[in-house]
Amino acid sequence: MLLQILQRTPPWVFALFALLVTFGVLQSRTRRVSLARVTILPLVLIGLSLSGLWGTFGGSAFAIAAWVAAVLAALLLNRVANWPRKVSYAPETRSFLVEGSWAPLAVMMVIFFARYATAVTLAMHPELAATLWLPVAVSFAYGLMSGAFLARAVRILGAKA
Repeated sequence: MLLQILQRTPPWVFALFALLVTFGVLQSRTRRVSLARVTILPLVLIGLSLSGLWGTFGGSAFAIAAWVAAVLAALLLNRVANWPRKVSYAPETRSFLVEGSWAPLAVMMVIFFARYATAVTLAMHPELAATLWLPVAVSFAYGLMSGAFLARAVRILGAKA
């Protein structure tokens, strides 16, 4: 059955996977990033997260509430986790020095595989979209992961203050 699932997966999904792995590996190195680069990734992930939620489950109030709760939870959790740990701002170059970490790759992989597993599950059992638990669980996972990148951006931007 796993072979059938992989055979029916569109080729662009494998290309996206490779792109995310490449981007995640690049995040493992300490580097200078601009304000635009700090803000673009969380905004894109939040947009993709919301579009995935809306496209899969429609305007379910429970799903949206779970997503919002998860984003807020990620913001609160990062106040303790302080991810990334080492960040500094260089006013002369108007850029941030961000310590490398494997955490972005891990979070991107969780997002990728959550979306993939959701798509496969709903392709095999479309009736699950009408349940309460699946939309809430998936929306919470989407919100937590995209919220993690938002929390990361907030932490980086805080170095400017």
